[in-house]
Amino acid sequence: MIFELSVMNGSKGCSCPMFMYMKATLDFHERLIRCLTFIAFYRVNRNVRKTTDNVQAAKSAILRLKDVPAAEAFVDSAEVAVIGFFETEAAHGYKEYLAAAKQMEALPVALCSEKEVWAKYGIASDSISIFRKVDLHQEHLNLSEVKKVDADGLIRFMTMHNIGYLTEYNQASAVGLFESKVKTHVLLLADRGRAESDPLQERFRDLAQKYTGKMLFVLVNGGDKSNARVLEYFGLKSRDLPRIGIYDGTLDKKWLMPSGEITTEHVQNFCDSFLDGELQKQKEAETTEDKTEL
Repeated sequence: MIFELSVMNGSKGCSCPMFMYMKATLDFHERLIRCLTFIAFYRVNRNVRKTTDNVQAAKSAILRLKDVPAAEAFVDSAEVAVIGFFETEAAHGYKEYLAAAKQMEALPVALCSEKEVWAKYGIASDSISIFRKVDLHQEHLNLSEVKKVDADGLIRFMTMHNIGYLTEYNQASAVGLFESKVKTHVLLLADRGRAESDPLQERFRDLAQKYTGKMLFVLVNGGDKSNARVLEYFGLKSRDLPRIGIYDGTLDKKWLMPSGEITTEHVQNFCDSFLDGELQKQKEAETTEDKTEL
């Protein structure tokens, strides 16, 4: 009865083992709940701080263009350059642009809020613009026309339109290649896994600058099974590589440079003969009846 009275009276001095165990258990659960609540609160705040820190880091690292000369110098500094035109930091897509820019390390990215620069490039509202030398093209993404903006989507946009002097053909780059106003593609069909591929790519890239606005130079990795149809389109097998071909998107026709040593001079003569109309007078690499789609 002493136990019952002590419990009923809430005696703090009860030495009953059962009572002490119950009290200790209740104290433990109370401390555990407090601890878990603190951990949850800490994690939420840590994630918020981490996101904020990432945005702040991107803001401090990204170049801000203050006037037209600075913008022109930036655009001229690379084969492909990206400028985010945002009026304020609260603008739709601003934070997502910073997050995407942080991941696009190989692509020069900048910010601009100066209306003088906006006027220079025909920008009327918050936009993300890609400037390309190879086809003298500007690709604008008007953010007011995009309901949902996320960093992954902006990364895809930049990747698709990242067309340089030498662009590797893949599912993403194909969009930018075929949307370009330059419809003639000079293809280096080569197996990237072979030793001779790297020097060929270097010579191919250097030559591409002579044909700015006229031809797009494209690397097709013949060692990639996903490009088997491209080789088939030119009537080639992987054992035939490396080879040089030209595809005219306007005429939907193709030509192969004669097999043999691939030198800068040979490729340049091949390109010039196309631009001069000589290749068009010659027989195509395949007949129209055997043509397959890329």
